[in-house]
Formats: sequence, C-alpha cells, structure tokens
Amino acid sequence: MTALLEVENLRTQFETSAGTVRAVDGVSYTVEEGETVGIVGESGCGKSVGALSVLRLIPHPPGRVVGGSIRFRGEDLLAMSDEKLHSVRGGQISMVFQEPMTSLNPVLTIGLQLCETMEFHLKLTPRQARLRALELLGMVGISEPGRRLDQYPHHLSGGMRQRVMIALAMSCKPKLIIADEPTTALDVTIQAQILELMKDLTKRFGVALIVITHNLGVVARYADRVNVMYAGRIVESGSAADIYHRPMHPYTLGLLRSVPRMDRPRGEKLIPIEGQPPDLTREIAGCAYRARCSFATERCAREDPVREAVGPGHDSACFEKDRLARMLKVAS
Repeated sequence: MTALLEVENLRTQFETSAGTVRAVDGVSYTVEEGETVGIVGESGCGKSVGALSVLRLIPHPPGRVVGGSIRFRGEDLLAMSDEKLHSVRGGQISMVFQEPMTSLNPVLTIGLQLCETMEFHLKLTPRQARLRALELLGMVGISEPGRRLDQYPHHLSGGMRQRVMIALAMSCKPKLIIADEPTTALDVTIQAQILELMKDLTKRFGVALIVITHNLGVVARYADRVNVMYAGRIVESGSAADIYHRPMHPYTLGLLRSVPRMDRPRGEKLIPIEGQPPDLTREIAGCAYRARCSFATERCAREDPVREAVGPGHDSACFEKDRLARMLKVAS
C-alpha cells in the first residue's frame, strides 16, 4: 500500500557567498495516513528546510531542490505544475509555521484570511465560508468567534494567533498538516494546550501530522514515529518508544542525555553534546557526527555510514551501534 507522503533522497541546497550549503542531503522518509511523525534535531540540521521543500516553498534564489522525489498520494510534487501545486497547498497539505504573527497578514482581518482560503479551495460562498470560519474558531477553543473574525492579528495573543493558524490549516480538510516548531514563540502552558489541540484534531479527523521540533518532550508525547536529523540527514528513525528506550545512534543518545527527563533519578546531571555541528558548505568525509562522538573510530573518518535496520521499523546510520547497544544494556 502506498504511503500518503514518500520523500526519497531529497537534496536542497543554498548558494551563498561562503559557498554551497547542503541543507538537506539525501533525506528519505514516509508518512502514513493519519500518522504523526516527529522530525527532531538541533537548530540548523535541516528540519525546516526539508519541510519547506515538500511544498516547494524554498526561496529561489538562493535555494533550490537539486535532487530526489516527493510523492504525495502517488504524485510527484516536484514535477507538478505550479497551478496544480497551488491547489495542493492549503487544500490537501497545510502548514503551521513557527511564528503566527509573521504568518498571518497584519492588514487583513482574521475572518478574511480564513474565508478567502475556503472560498478558493472548497468553492464556498462568502456566507458559507463565514459560517465555517465560526465553526473552526470554536473548534480550536477561541471564545467569541464572531467578534474575532472582524479583528486583526495584533488584537490577539500569541496563543490565540496560533489557534487561528491551526484553524486555517484545518479549514480545507487536508490530508496532511506540517507543523514547523508550532510552539516556539509560546510559553510552556500555552505550548501544551496547542499541542494537545493539534493532536486531538488530527486524531478526530484522521489527518496525518508532521511535527518539526527540537523539543524531545514533544515527540515523546505526540509522535508515533520519529526521525532524528543531523547535518542535513536522518541518522536514526524508529517508533517513539524505540527512540526513547533503545536509541541506536550516539547523536540520539546525546540529545536524550542533554534534556531533563521524568524517568531519570532526581538530581541527575545533564550531559551536553560537546562541540558544534559541521560546516555544511564543506564536503564532509566520513560520518558528520564523528568529531563530537565518543564512539568514533578510524572507520568513521574514512566511510560514510548508511541507515541500516536494527529492529522492526527501526534503523540507524552508525558503525558502532552494536557497541552502543551493549553499553546501554549494561547501564540499564
């Protein structure tokens, strides 16, 4: 059975004065109908660029997709005409961006921005679109939706603006929503509310969800499967349970050790990942993570590891994954 979204060997680059930045370098993953997939990694690892590439939103110049395929319901989005892609964006695939204040048009009312989208994609009349907008705002927990429709984005708090963005993303009944760090600009309490809302709505309506985040707590609670990215590549992929309880890449282990966890002893020190990510304008020989990795060997400097299966639905790009597994088994 064909997956809803199939990304294969995706490569996206940016031409800069410093050289060619290989922001996404051979990324492959799938998303099934109704599934929530987390993409996690440090800032600059290519998470957001990969998401923008799916909808061909990379600004050109300086960026462009230089290779690979992105198939949505069997059709290659990279080969699709601009006119057809315009109907897919917002209609079948929606996106929730990091900062709603810059995503919403500041000089248009909330109602106009919601209704315009539905009139275009769903061919609703202005009256039908307004009624649907009222229903959507109520669905995402915004009080007095009738009054909110006539307000502008600056009248709303950050959490309410993000709720409007979720309503906008759900408005045309898409099959897939891409949420690019949707809670970055919000305080912790509102973050939890927004994430619970997104998970509830996607489960209720059977919508697939890609959650892009650097917060491992988010993917632990909300994702079915997790892709861990480093230096433009996916270095480990598996179920949320596998990633958290049986990490098979040193970078994944480093991420887990560097954040507080409720299942660890109180007072246990966090272990930061030493060093900095590599310069993506330079060709990287061998494993990109080796300079920061305590498991690195001479082979890691010579050869570039590829993802291999380490269990059902679980794979890792590491030559020393067996040694890592033995160490974790002894430690547990």
